Amino acid sequence: MKRVVITGAGTINALGLNVPDTFAAMKNGTCGIGPLEFRDVERLSIQIGGQVKNFPPPERYNRQQLSLYDRFTQFTLDAAGQAIAQSGLVFSGELSAKAGVVLGTAGGGVSTWDDNYRAVYEEGKNRVHPFVVPKLMNNAAASHVSMEYNLKGPSFTVSTACASSNHAMAQAFAMVRSGMAPAMVTGGSESMLCFGGVKAWEGLRVMSRDACRPFSANRNGMVQGEGAGIFVFEDYDHARARGADILCEVAGFAMTSDASDIVMPSKAGAARAMQGALQDARINADEVGYINAHGTGTAANDKTECAAVADVFGPHADRLMISSTKSMHGHLIGGTGAVELLACIMALRDGVIAPTIGYQEPDPECALDVVPNEARDAEVSVVLSNAFAFGGLNAVIALRKV
Repeated sequence: MKRVVITGAGTINALGLNVPDTFAAMKNGTCGIGPLEFRDVERLSIQIGGQVKNFPPPERYNRQQLSLYDRFTQFTLDAAGQAIAQSGLVFSGELSAKAGVVLGTAGGGVSTWDDNYRAVYEEGKNRVHPFVVPKLMNNAAASHVSMEYNLKGPSFTVSTACASSNHAMAQAFAMVRSGMAPAMVTGGSESMLCFGGVKAWEGLRVMSRDACRPFSANRNGMVQGEGAGIFVFEDYDHARARGADILCEVAGFAMTSDASDIVMPSKAGAARAMQGALQDARINADEVGYINAHGTGTAANDKTECAAVADVFGPHADRLMISSTKSMHGHLIGGTGAVELLACIMALRDGVIAPTIGYQEPDPECALDVVPNEARDAEVSVVLSNAFAFGGLNAVIALRKV
């Protein structure tokens, strides 16, 4: 089995339009959540989110490209460009033939759906643009990345709600580890912040009107975000041979299904995923220094996740640091695990643990070290990134310092 490392990272999110800016915001405990700005927002009960407001697609893409690129695709292409540039890889010859792209998204082209439903039902138009289907399909971003960077190997999209990115990255990891591909572009993206996207989530009654406060006793729900996180996963020997700068090692992963409820999380399912990731990576529980939690800010998720961590790590749970960066950038649904992986890389590379901001009141059911409100300097060598999705679909990735 091959060792797998990360040699490139890119992002677009409410905290920054690149990785350095995102790291700086995480270190400062910056909140990227604010008032939403789009058509008919005044008709919504929920009017806050982690919106990317300073991303100008007309300056990046021509008119023909914009007719094919939904906002989630635009985010993906920009972040992929950053990651591939940092990796230093040029996909040609045999590398091009074998390397591919696996991305996660839950909604795909939600903005395109929203715009065209408006056109047909509200404005009474009888025709839509001929590229609506290729623009809104969930695999659009993966397909455009493969075409832009000459990736001719395995390329597809994974859609498992809030765990989409982690599931996608796990598949890319497995392909590189098995020797199927020397490198894979992977991660995820989402852009549901439009009238229809937020209105649908309002119906679940899990959204906060004012802030995302994971693990705090007075938390009152999740806050949506948008953006992308994209990485280059590469065979360790391949990366070393070309002198690449290695960000960290992907050590293992696990995926489980609760098989119990479509929206309520299961402690047992989450625990099995974390335990499985440790076993796959051949890591002892007491080696883990930090967990980037799923930490949505809902009562059900937060207490269930904390209980699962306590079960898996036993006495070591009290020495673990666990934080939710959703408090800063919002919940990117299918793209969230990818942006959160950046906090894991920052912990391993820079020795800085991203905080859980907005924390106000201790909750006895979340009695772990949640790194409240301020980032912390701490040397860690192993971290976990948790993703627990609606549908009871869980995916945990283990990373190690190189």
